[in-house]
Amino acid sequence: MRKGEATRGRIVSEAGRMASVRGLAAVSLNDIAEAVGLSKSGVFKHFGDKDELHLAVLEASVDRFLALVWTPSLKIPTGKPRLKFIFERWLDWVETEGGPGGCPMMQASVEYDDQPGRVRDFLQAMHRRWARTLGPEIRVLTSPPLPPEQVDQAVFDIKSYVMGFGQQRRLLDDVQARRLATGAFEALIERLSLEPAAA
Repeated sequence: MRKGEATRGRIVSEAGRMASVRGLAAVSLNDIAEAVGLSKSGVFKHFGDKDELHLAVLEASVDRFLALVWTPSLKIPTGKPRLKFIFERWLDWVETEGGPGGCPMMQASVEYDDQPGRVRDFLQAMHRRWARTLGPEIRVLTSPPLPPEQVDQAVFDIKSYVMGFGQQRRLLDDVQARRLATGAFEALIERLSLEPAAA
């Protein structure tokens, strides 16, 4: 790796760590420069503007998320085993693996939900892509496969369990949060597996 690429990687890593706690908008170039031992202009030369830095942070976070949650799941048989693995790793990500402040994408989604622009566009595309990734895994829980409306509802429910877990565990310090989230997920998967698919 060239020196410039390594420096850019350090900047993105440090910005991501800070953003997971404070939010992207609250992380200044001065904060990052001090943390990585560069001048403010030294940080800025690696990114055309603040949006570019924010996008780089989110792209790196997505790559880490996929490496933890999705890629290893491909070694597991599709259906219940793979979905359970994905859900458990997703909870790990929210609780400890996403960063010291939790999931950076979840944090950014709250920050940017009403702010049109490149960052919001990226977040929308990311969430939709993840839903499209989960959908086929849910469809094959039954034979014939579940219809699209049931799949969409299940994706929504699973995401809601993860978001609820994040608040319950990180904000409310509820040690029961993981058990509650896992119980809700397993009940959903069991119900979907037993339900006859709609004609």
